[in-house]
Amino acid sequence: MAKLKDIAERVGVSISTVSRVMKNDANRSVSEETRKKIWDTAAELGYNKTRSSTTKKDEQTTAYRIGCVVAKPQNKYNNPYFSVILEGIEKELSRRGMRLEFVFSIENPTDTEQLKHLVHEHQINGMLVVERIEQEAYQWIKEHVQVVVGVDLSDASIPVVHYDRTAAVQEVVSSLIEQGHRRIAYLGGSESDDHFRSEKRFLGYQRAMLQADLPIDDQWVIDVKWDVSLSYELTKQAFAQNKELPTAIFAASDMMAIAAMRAANEQGLKIPEDIAFFGVDDIEVSAFTSPPLSTVHVPKLEMGIFAVKLLLDYLEHHYAIPVKITIPHQIIVRQSSGTLLSEKVDAQA
Repeated sequence: MAKLKDIAERVGVSISTVSRVMKNDANRSVSEETRKKIWDTAAELGYNKTRSSTTKKDEQTTAYRIGCVVAKPQNKYNNPYFSVILEGIEKELSRRGMRLEFVFSIENPTDTEQLKHLVHEHQINGMLVVERIEQEAYQWIKEHVQVVVGVDLSDASIPVVHYDRTAAVQEVVSSLIEQGHRRIAYLGGSESDDHFRSEKRFLGYQRAMLQADLPIDDQWVIDVKWDVSLSYELTKQAFAQNKELPTAIFAASDMMAIAAMRAANEQGLKIPEDIAFFGVDDIEVSAFTSPPLSTVHVPKLEMGIFAVKLLLDYLEHHYAIPVKITIPHQIIVRQSSGTLLSEKVDAQA
């Protein structure tokens, strides 16, 4: 079995330097290049040292190399949804004495080759996949990375941490129907290359409308492709082209809801008196819109934290079957959705 001395000789540093790096001792500086060489050499020699400087005695974890792939072209660290999930991931890894080796998005066909290079370069043991990514890259990851855990991902063959999108949206739309709304619009997007109407949030909307025996107006089911600008533009067009307006709009993300609220304001509609709005995600800014946006609180930080815990459990061979962890959502009612509708809405139904 490899020893600290073997690593020190291979890298060309002292044993004490290797020891400090293994313990994550920041009291004396060691360059990032040297740290990387030490960890790379440790992996090559099969040295598995528990990083315990930031962990409790009963939570010691072997030092694994973890990567992350995020769905679709996103500014992942500024996006108000993905950034909180990444915060949870990095927070839990740091608590276990590890770090995230890289965060990568598949934006172009050639990016799959770059991803393969990153996996080999960093000698990745485990991968976190946040939402659905390009199929070829995803299949390669599953075949070449020891353990893969999905975050808010639909795949029965791997462990997944998620919230129940369908149930959350069904609950929201049902509550709008209970308030008296009969014409409820939907703004959303597709999941990867799937059809727009097969996405789980739309299925929740559809289920609530069908259970209430309410018609779905195709003119007000709008595929905005998860694009904030399109949400504004297409909602604006729908207001201009349709005489019969909805009394409520459900948007599959807060950002899209906020953009559509602007279109309603420019139309001269009062929120929620003329039209109610509901979103999903509970991003920080949703509490500060005018009026504040009703939304579904998605436990983003917790999903990131539990994804890391689950990944490490599988790397430690604690489970043999793909476990699914469903983290509960919460409905946050604010002024944008109003309360019970007036008799005028009932008369319009």
